[in-house]
Amino acid sequence: MPLTTDEDIRAALSSAKVIALVGASMKPERPSNYVGEFLRQKGHRVIPVNPGHAGKTLFGETVHASLSEIEADVDMIDIFRQSDAVPGIVQEALSRFPKLQTIWMQLDITHSEAAKEARARGVRVIEDRCPKIEYPRLMDV
Repeated sequence: MPLTTDEDIRAALSSAKVIALVGASMKPERPSNYVGEFLRQKGHRVIPVNPGHAGKTLFGETVHASLSEIEADVDMIDIFRQSDAVPGIVQEALSRFPKLQTIWMQLDITHSEAAKEARARGVRVIEDRCPKIEYPRLMDV
Protein backbone atom coordinates (compact mmCIF):
# COMPACT_ATOMS: atom_id res chain seq x y z
CA MET A 1 0.00 0.00 0.00
CA PRO A 2 1.50 3.36 -0.99
CA LEU A 3 2.13 5.76 1.83
CA THR A 4 -0.54 8.44 2.06
CA THR A 5 1.00 11.82 2.77
CA ASP A 6 -0.48 14.67 4.74
CA GLU A 7 -0.54 16.61 1.47
CA ASP A 8 -2.73 13.89 -0.12
CA ILE A 9 -5.16 14.08 2.79
CA ARG A 10 -5.21 17.88 2.79
CA ALA A 11 -5.86 17.91 -0.96
CA ALA A 12 -8.69 15.39 -0.62
CA LEU A 13 -10.42 17.29 2.17
CA SER A 14 -9.98 20.73 0.66
CA SER A 15 -11.13 19.78 -2.84
CA ALA A 16 -14.13 17.61 -1.92
CA LYS A 17 -17.32 19.63 -2.14
CA VAL A 18 -19.65 16.62 -2.52
CA ILE A 19 -19.00 13.39 -0.64
CA ALA A 20 -20.94 10.15 -1.08
CA LEU A 21 -20.84 8.26 2.23
CA VAL A 22 -21.31 4.54 1.54
CA GLY A 23 -22.59 2.59 4.52
CA ALA A 24 -24.33 5.53 6.18
CA SER A 25 -26.18 4.67 9.38
CA MET A 26 -29.26 6.39 10.75
CA LYS A 27 -28.02 5.69 14.31
CA PRO A 28 -26.23 8.74 15.80
CA GLU A 29 -23.85 6.54 17.81
CA ARG A 30 -22.46 4.85 14.69
CA PRO A 31 -19.18 6.20 13.27
CA SER A 32 -20.63 6.66 9.78
CA ASN A 33 -23.32 8.89 11.22
CA TYR A 34 -21.15 11.17 13.29
CA VAL A 35 -18.39 11.34 10.64
CA GLY A 36 -20.98 12.29 8.01
CA GLU A 37 -22.45 14.93 10.27
CA PHE A 38 -18.98 16.25 11.07
CA LEU A 39 -18.17 16.59 7.35
CA ARG A 40 -21.51 18.30 6.73
CA GLN A 41 -20.75 20.81 9.50
CA LYS A 42 -17.40 21.49 7.84
CA GLY A 43 -19.25 22.62 4.72
CA HIS A 44 -19.27 19.48 2.59
CA ARG A 45 -22.43 18.17 0.98
CA VAL A 46 -22.68 14.58 2.26
CA ILE A 47 -24.91 12.22 0.29
CA PRO A 48 -25.70 9.05 2.27
CA VAL A 49 -25.76 5.65 0.57
CA ASN A 50 -27.37 2.64 2.24
CA PRO A 51 -29.95 0.38 0.54
CA GLY A 52 -31.58 -0.41 3.89
CA HIS A 53 -32.45 3.26 4.45
CA ALA A 54 -33.12 4.41 0.88
CA GLY A 55 -35.63 7.24 0.70
CA LYS A 56 -35.06 8.43 4.26
CA THR A 57 -33.33 11.72 5.07
CA LEU A 58 -29.88 11.96 6.65
CA PHE A 59 -27.44 14.90 6.68
CA GLY A 60 -30.21 16.93 5.01
CA GLU A 61 -30.07 14.62 1.96
CA THR A 62 -32.09 11.70 0.67
CA VAL A 63 -30.44 8.36 1.36
CA HIS A 64 -29.71 6.49 -1.88
CA ALA A 65 -29.64 2.73 -2.32
CA SER A 66 -26.51 2.86 -4.49
CA LEU A 67 -23.94 5.23 -5.94
CA SER A 68 -25.58 4.82 -9.36
CA GLU A 69 -28.73 6.56 -8.08
CA ILE A 70 -26.90 9.77 -7.18
CA GLU A 71 -27.57 12.46 -9.77
CA ALA A 72 -25.01 14.99 -8.51
CA ASP A 73 -21.33 14.93 -9.40
CA VAL A 74 -19.37 13.45 -6.49
CA ASP A 75 -15.81 14.45 -5.61
CA MET A 76 -15.11 11.85 -2.94
CA ILE A 77 -16.44 8.45 -1.89
CA ASP A 78 -16.12 7.72 1.84
CA ILE A 79 -16.45 3.96 2.44
CA PHE A 80 -17.85 2.56 5.70
CA ARG A 81 -18.11 -1.06 4.55
CA GLN A 82 -16.00 -4.18 5.03
CA SER A 83 -12.90 -4.48 2.85
CA ASP A 84 -14.44 -7.27 0.76
CA ALA A 85 -17.17 -4.85 -0.43
CA VAL A 86 -14.62 -2.28 -1.65
CA PRO A 87 -14.03 -3.61 -5.20
CA GLY A 88 -17.69 -3.36 -6.15
CA ILE A 89 -17.99 0.10 -4.63
CA VAL A 90 -14.86 1.31 -6.44
CA GLN A 91 -16.00 -0.11 -9.77
CA GLU A 92 -19.43 1.49 -9.41
CA ALA A 93 -17.87 4.82 -8.39
CA LEU A 94 -15.39 4.85 -11.28
CA SER A 95 -18.14 4.03 -13.73
CA ARG A 96 -20.67 6.55 -12.36
CA PHE A 97 -18.46 9.56 -11.53
CA PRO A 98 -15.98 10.45 -14.30
CA LYS A 99 -14.71 13.47 -12.32
CA LEU A 100 -14.20 11.54 -9.08
CA GLN A 101 -11.14 12.82 -7.21
CA THR A 102 -10.83 10.64 -4.11
CA ILE A 103 -11.79 7.25 -2.75
CA TRP A 104 -11.45 7.23 1.04
CA MET A 105 -11.55 3.97 2.99
CA GLN A 106 -12.23 4.30 6.70
CA LEU A 107 -10.16 2.90 9.57
CA ASP A 108 -9.29 -0.80 9.13
CA ILE A 109 -10.56 -0.77 5.53
CA THR A 110 -8.08 -1.48 2.73
CA HIS A 111 -8.12 -3.21 -0.63
CA SER A 112 -4.91 -3.09 -2.65
CA GLU A 113 -6.38 -4.27 -5.97
CA ALA A 114 -9.29 -1.82 -5.88
CA ALA A 115 -6.91 0.97 -4.83
CA LYS A 116 -4.59 0.13 -7.72
CA GLU A 117 -7.50 0.23 -10.18
CA ALA A 118 -8.64 3.63 -8.89
CA ARG A 119 -5.12 5.08 -8.95
CA ALA A 120 -4.69 3.84 -12.52
CA ARG A 121 -7.71 5.99 -13.39
CA GLY A 122 -6.14 9.04 -11.73
CA VAL A 123 -8.18 8.88 -8.53
CA ARG A 124 -6.50 9.62 -5.19
CA VAL A 125 -6.92 6.74 -2.73
CA ILE A 126 -6.71 7.01 1.04
CA GLU A 127 -6.94 3.79 3.03
CA ASP A 128 -7.31 3.03 6.74
CA ARG A 129 -7.87 6.67 7.75
CA CYS A 130 -10.77 8.69 9.12
CA PRO A 131 -11.52 12.23 7.91
CA LYS A 132 -12.91 13.16 11.35
CA ILE A 133 -9.45 12.45 12.79
CA GLU A 134 -7.45 13.90 9.90
CA TYR A 135 -9.52 17.07 9.47
CA PRO A 136 -8.67 18.66 12.85
CA ARG A 137 -5.08 17.47 12.59
CA LEU A 138 -4.45 19.00 9.16
CA MET A 139 -7.19 21.48 8.29
CA ASP A 140 -8.12 23.27 11.51
CA VAL A 141 -4.62 24.58 12.22
